[in-house]
Amino acid sequence: MSEEVIAFIGGGNMARSLIGGLIADGQPAASLRIAEPDAERRESLVREFGVQAFEDNATAARGADAVMLAVKPQTLATAVRPLANQLREQQSVVISVAAGVRSADIGRWLGGEDVPVVRAMPNTPALVKTGATALYATPAVNEAQRNLAETLLRAVGMVVWLPDEAQMDAVTALSGSGPAYFFYTMEAMQAAAEAQGLSTETARLLTLETALGAARMALESSEDPATLRRRVSSPGGTTAAAIEALQAGDLAGLYQKALAAAAARAGEIGDDLGAH
Repeated sequence: MSEEVIAFIGGGNMARSLIGGLIADGQPAASLRIAEPDAERRESLVREFGVQAFEDNATAARGADAVMLAVKPQTLATAVRPLANQLREQQSVVISVAAGVRSADIGRWLGGEDVPVVRAMPNTPALVKTGATALYATPAVNEAQRNLAETLLRAVGMVVWLPDEAQMDAVTALSGSGPAYFFYTMEAMQAAAEAQGLSTETARLLTLETALGAARMALESSEDPATLRRRVSSPGGTTAAAIEALQAGDLAGLYQKALAAAAARAGEIGDDLGAH
């Protein structure tokens, strides 16, 4: 791992997950700093990871190669505006994991388009090091800064780069909100299995392990999900009967509507946050 100084503004779950992943990958704890106003949380971070923790954002960010913005979206403008001159002078790359906040608005709050900003959309499985993160870099971000941003987010899972920030709303709808769709599917499958007579615990375990196994098979296969589905759906068999029932209910159409609704809402949230 690199020894660049990384500052986190905000010490919540996402920051904690990233810090844990970086240290596990070999990043020196001494190169990691956190700004967190809650004293108890600061002490917990220092105790668990051996990092430096500060109450003040500017102190944590001083001299940092990268500044990770990990505060709530609605408080981001308030957090970054006082850092504008400092970050511009330091030429720090600013990496935001605040959902919905567009890079142009972050740049505006920091004083201009020449500020290198990387917008990241991780998802909650990052908390267990199996996240999926999409990244977008503004033109001011150089190659070394892109590599640094990618290294940081790879500590908690896989990373993809987007050529157009407008695609971030679709990413939010797919992978950002996606874990909830799978949880809801698991919830429904477990309930259906219980209705067929299985105990709650048996239905739960079989549902979760089946979901995990299917995901692993899809990840490790060179074939697409449709091909894998057809392979286990023998004509006239039990799986085919279930798939036909799902298709009759237009499950694919429901997902189209669900992702479209989530993407539209992501755009609305971005508009609202950028108005400040």
